[in-house]
Amino acid sequence: MSWAPVYAFVKRIPRGRVITYGGLAKALRLRGGARSAGRAMAASPSGKGVPWHRVVGYGGKLLIREPYASLQRKLLESEGVTLRESRVDIKKHVWTPTKNKPKTSKRSRSAN
Repeated sequence: MSWAPVYAFVKRIPRGRVITYGGLAKALRLRGGARSAGRAMAASPSGKGVPWHRVVGYGGKLLIREPYASLQRKLLESEGVTLRESRVDIKKHVWTPTKNKPKTSKRSRSAN
């Protein structure tokens, strides 16, 4: 399976926001749920602009092992994300993707 759609989705997460592995899996309807999302993030290519640090565990928990856990913490804090111990303040920083609505042109609106 190609993880390209997962990486494209993760690139949409704004600075200072996070999504859980489960939320990512649900949004993309990934087979295997949060575990599949975790596998995809573990395999994310470096140098391709994938903000892997914005994907966290249930309840905002940082699940990655050291030394990447420290890096994830630093990257999130640099974006203004509030952490207490190894948890993101999920209520404050969770990102909920919006569904793209088709835009209507001015011409089609004025015709009605």
